[in-house]
Amino acid sequence: MAAPSLAMAPHDEASVELAFVEPAAPARLLSSQFPSKVGGRPAWLSLQLPDPERLLCGGCTRPMVFLLQVYAPRDRAFHRALLIFCCAVPACPRRRFAAFRSQLGRINDFYEPEPEPEALPGTRPGPRLCRVCGASAPKSCSRCRWAHYCGKEHQSLDWKAGHREACGRPGEAAGSLSSPNILFPEFELVMELEDSEDQKLENLKCVESKSAAESDCVTEAIDEQELEAMAKHESEEDRIFAKFKRRIALAPDQVLRYCRGGCPLWVSGENIPSKTDIPNCPCGAKREFEFQVMPQLLNYLKVDCLEESLDWGTLSVYTCEQSCDHGNEYSTEFLWKQDFSAEQY
Repeated sequence: MAAPSLAMAPHDEASVELAFVEPAAPARLLSSQFPSKVGGRPAWLSLQLPDPERLLCGGCTRPMVFLLQVYAPRDRAFHRALLIFCCAVPACPRRRFAAFRSQLGRINDFYEPEPEPEALPGTRPGPRLCRVCGASAPKSCSRCRWAHYCGKEHQSLDWKAGHREACGRPGEAAGSLSSPNILFPEFELVMELEDSEDQKLENLKCVESKSAAESDCVTEAIDEQELEAMAKHESEEDRIFAKFKRRIALAPDQVLRYCRGGCPLWVSGENIPSKTDIPNCPCGAKREFEFQVMPQLLNYLKVDCLEESLDWGTLSVYTCEQSCDHGNEYSTEFLWKQDFSAEQY
């Protein structure tokens, strides 16, 4: 039986669901299993895929790579998934991220109304996918005709990585699908509610610690000028980062926090969006915070060297609060990237 999907439990304003990565059999991560997952190829919900041009980085115009997806149904959408793509080109001058939403009714063009048993990969017909990245593949190899690609970029990568020698060989069509290894390692996302009792205890310890510090100040008879200097030394930046560290210390392996309609846990006092920074959905409805991706995920993506590789403090995703219906099409949602401040490195 599949692990509980994110956002399946009832929410109140304070509840937060934490996601963790776990290895999973490929059969659990297919579209028909409605997974929440990291890396590998997308498990597209709607099989009417977005045009490959929508997955190009706005900084370097190269194809973005699938980062993760969250299966998050709502009362207005029986099936609902949110997917994030990112540019993984080290030399990109303006590395971009993109978030997409897909939602379907229980009766739809792609899946049966009742849950399907786990299937073996490749047993269900589907759209043509790029054999490098898993995006929509309008192009095909002109020699063998069965190798499909999202565009010239990935066709060239695959050609250099071994398709040139293997093209047309018997059995190659069902063989390796990841010759140019540009994808992130694949994991399932599993979730659990953040322990509210632990959080209350953490808050209490914070208050007690503050009270003890104030008591020490009185005992040592520190004069008013020294107290003022200490208060200024602890900047708002220090307090925000300290809160971030205290909160994640309760579950240090968390890679995602889900709290629809709540507030992100910021890593820095810099670059926090105002209400005007978050655009309304094209339908006219406001967007609300839904989930954030934590920096701990970077440990599982096999990326390093901060000057050249992928990096973030947190990625916060805001979605249409009305979850407006776009049929089988993928709608673009809003993602805000916040980095760690320079003082935190």
